[in-house]
Amino acid sequence: MEPVWLLMEWPSEAAAPTKYWFSNLPEGVSRRRLVRLAKLRWRVEQNYQQLKEELGLDHYEGRGWQGWHHHVTLVCLAYAFLLLERQRCKKNSNSDFA
Repeated sequence: MEPVWLLMEWPSEAAAPTKYWFSNLPEGVSRRRLVRLAKLRWRVEQNYQQLKEELGLDHYEGRGWQGWHHHVTLVCLAYAFLLLERQRCKKNSNSDFA
């Protein structure tokens, strides 16, 4: 059996750990990287929620694989466009005041 990491989040004010993660990353992985990867799940869930709510990822009602694939591809492209635009606006926000 392959060894696994058990990562626990235990806030100082809590009586017991509040969150647990298992990982099978190699032994040489730093604790900082392990924590960062464990916390990445929250961001993935937020992105998925945004894909459903704002871009209609869950609105496909067809029955075919090809139609579903096209729908998901277009939603993901729209999401990538929005992310790039958001990033571009952040970079240009300081130049408006120059």
